Amino acid sequence: MRIDQITLFIVRLPLVRPFATSSSAKDHLNHILVRACAGDLVGWGECACPSDPYYCEETTETCWHIVRDFIAPAVLHRDWDDIETLIGYYRRVKRNNFAKAGLEIAAWDLLAQERGQPLHRLLGGTRSEILSGVSLGIEPDLSRLFALVDEYVAEGYRRFKLKIGPGRDVETIRQVRQRYPDLPLMADANSAYTLADLPTLQALDAFDLLMIEQPLAHDDIVDHAHLQRQLRTPLCLDESILSAADARKALDLGSCQIINIKVSRLGGLLEARRVHDLCAERGVPVWCGGMHEYGIGRAANVALASLPGFAIPGDVSGSDKYYLQDLVDPPIVASRGAIPVPNTAGLGYAPVEERIRRHTTRSLDITARGAYHGY
Repeated sequence: MRIDQITLFIVRLPLVRPFATSSSAKDHLNHILVRACAGDLVGWGECACPSDPYYCEETTETCWHIVRDFIAPAVLHRDWDDIETLIGYYRRVKRNNFAKAGLEIAAWDLLAQERGQPLHRLLGGTRSEILSGVSLGIEPDLSRLFALVDEYVAEGYRRFKLKIGPGRDVETIRQVRQRYPDLPLMADANSAYTLADLPTLQALDAFDLLMIEQPLAHDDIVDHAHLQRQLRTPLCLDESILSAADARKALDLGSCQIINIKVSRLGGLLEARRVHDLCAERGVPVWCGGMHEYGIGRAANVALASLPGFAIPGDVSGSDKYYLQDLVDPPIVASRGAIPVPNTAGLGYAPVEERIRRHTTRSLDITARGAYHGY
């Protein structure tokens, strides 16, 4: 197979409601969609990177630059029959995992279509549906938080993640736990704490949480190992795990008991599957995290989460939680806290180009190194 043309779209979608974490707040997203053409086949991917460098060092603009000037030219008009060969063409590009993931997802879509298989089956998925949780941002008004939890409990979601940060942590979790004593509940700190906050983090042990996600620095595995020894609650690593090698080192050190697998953070589905396989070998539970993906990236997450090691409901909820209208058909929806895994070839959800172009703020056609045009 050869990719003949790659088109990039920056697509802006407003969120149904603002979403706040310990490091940022947003009311809309700007993600890059990647369309890769190989003969009569068209594959789609998504760079689900935030616009600001507060979750990681990448941004929408850095992803645009790296895909346009390095990744796309490296793969155009070159033969490949498997993903390992394809990513070998841009292996020299260090990090920039969100940028890499957009092109790699599109390549998986092409490969699955060429082989007439659903993406989940090509990855080795075994589930007919995935269990879905929701992620709730920091809410200044607890009554608003309770209303959202009530809504999602009624809809049958299976796990609830609350964003926390200094001053919005122990008391918030305490009140939620008092109101919902049996709720499958976890807390996500997005690197907001240090070891000096040990008493605060130890106080969370009282609330029977499924896990505390990434409490310490985004690039740390050493202090997390120390912290895990001081807590009963399992730690889960997110930002610190950028590869299967990172996962192995963290597990060897005892830095966590659970790993959040995000396709974008790991540079694509291939590395995400490697982390899954490593954790399965070691009996470590994993779950599929999210970056508020549009339907294309969300479809890749659905396929990944069908692998057998995903024992915990992830962040892959229905897109209606975030967008009034998504960019794929059929829409990705959860029923009773579960999302069916599609059985059509490729991603299983068809991008609607009219919607994509309606929300596009910039686009670019790339046919060779330095040969591109757009608006």
